[in-house]
Amino acid sequence: MWVRTQVRSWKGRSGFDKIDLYTRGTLHSLVWMTIVSQVLLSVTRPVRDSGAPAALIAGTVLAAVGQGVCGKHLVARALDSYLGGPVADRRLIALGAVLFLADVSGLLVLGAYTGVERFPELVLALGAAVVPFMTSLVLVVPVWTGALLQVFTAAGVGGGVALAGGQGSFVLSTLIGVVFGSALTSVTVRLSAWSLDVMSKLRDAQDMETRLAVAEERLRFGRDMHDVLGRNLAVIALKSELAVELAQRGKPTALDQMVEVQRIARASQQEVRDVVRGYRKADLGTELLGAQGVLRAAGIECAVHGDGGRLPAPVQSALGWAVREAATNVLRHGDPQRCDIRLETGRDGVRLVVENDGVTPDKGVVSGGGSGLPGLRERLAAVGGSLEAGPTGDGLFHLTAAVPLPSSPDTPPSPLEKR
Repeated sequence: MWVRTQVRSWKGRSGFDKIDLYTRGTLHSLVWMTIVSQVLLSVTRPVRDSGAPAALIAGTVLAAVGQGVCGKHLVARALDSYLGGPVADRRLIALGAVLFLADVSGLLVLGAYTGVERFPELVLALGAAVVPFMTSLVLVVPVWTGALLQVFTAAGVGGGVALAGGQGSFVLSTLIGVVFGSALTSVTVRLSAWSLDVMSKLRDAQDMETRLAVAEERLRFGRDMHDVLGRNLAVIALKSELAVELAQRGKPTALDQMVEVQRIARASQQEVRDVVRGYRKADLGTELLGAQGVLRAAGIECAVHGDGGRLPAPVQSALGWAVREAATNVLRHGDPQRCDIRLETGRDGVRLVVENDGVTPDKGVVSGGGSGLPGLRERLAAVGGSLEAGPTGDGLFHLTAAVPLPSSPDTPPSPLEKR
């Protein structure tokens, strides 16, 4: 049950959230894997048989575990700081540095008790002790500063090995191991954080493009409303003033002017309804191009096949509404990356098929509480059509609007009928 819940939670995340979780999980796993390996190397048989105090062994192990606990929080804060969040707490960084020094010092003292020749795993243990703190440090300091700190750390560890009794070859191997391990860690961590930062900026850019597309549509709607009402309201104002003047003079033509005002007002009401309902200059081809532009502006790959240029006006209007509602659902639900819109015309009917991916379990189910799809079914029913919409179970959402057509010799046959 827990596994199923976690799987659903993973599928319900957006693409960026998955990458963010994967990156953070990788960094935390890196920290704890090195801590565990160092702890195991610190209690091997040569160390236990060396006569080293049990308190020293336990203290080294505790310092390593403390590095892991501190590193868990420090990695999260450092990554947030790298991505533009608040600066990591300096006290936490200082605590991580103290635990790191305590851990390395404990390993060096254990090496002195054991003898570096009898404890060849000391190189691996020291390299593992460097990784947890370096994982966080490289994210909070500039690149060149981090490189210098790694060099100084390697030199300090090498000097400590020499003081513990290590010979030249052993000291050299320690230097190479620490430098290589810290450099590999730095490059890996930096690349992971950089990739996550790029993905974050791309997500923000896509959100901005979507908002701009919505704002552009609102401006277009505002322009349409201005075009419809601006002239008519100006005419109504002029004719009303004229009717007042004529009435004051006792002219019977004032009644004709008021009748004209009434006619223009009623016509304006109908034009406003046409704009709101999307019937003003409604064209299926325009809706298809508009849906493709809006989806592409939102970062969704959209392919459109067919234009419906020969369809009757009522059918075009109904299918135009279907395209608009489908595009709205694609933008508002799930995390789609691709959307295909196909218009298939046959001898006896036309089908609009819209298919998109990125359907999440909690958002892929069509809710009956909204008014979009029920209203669309009513519009299609007015021209004898039908609507089918819902997830297909493989991460896809499928919408099909079918409208019958009267038989006409000018209507081109569908590809299936050609076969």
